[in-house]
Amino acid sequence: QVQLEESGGGTVQAGGSLRLSCAASGRNSRSSCMGWFRQAPGKEREGVAGIVSGVGTTYYGSSVKGRFTISQDTAKNTVYLQMDNLKPEDTAMYYCGIGGSCLYLKFGYWDQGTQVTVSS
Repeated sequence: QVQLEESGGGTVQAGGSLRLSCAASGRNSRSSCMGWFRQAPGKEREGVAGIVSGVGTTYYGSSVKGRFTISQDTAKNTVYLQMDNLKPEDTAMYYCGIGGSCLYLKFGYWDQGTQVTVSS
């Protein structure tokens, strides 16, 4: 079974930055797609970013494009999400996902998430 270890959440003021990381290990941890989705209370799940392993093709949700950057370290089987110019509306639980579809930012397996809070 795959294990996902996510870190980097927290609280930041609007305009600030945070960096999430997610390391995958275990069976089936070498997947073609890793990334994040988020969900705020009372709102639908929203795809944030995805990256195709090795090839490095990236995909972003429309609300974060130009502000968030996803990258990977294939040797460590780890992906990173650099979040800049954060806005209060970015406040949500962020879930690291693996497998599924990077194109549609829908993942087959995900972790318990980390909270990101952006204060105004």
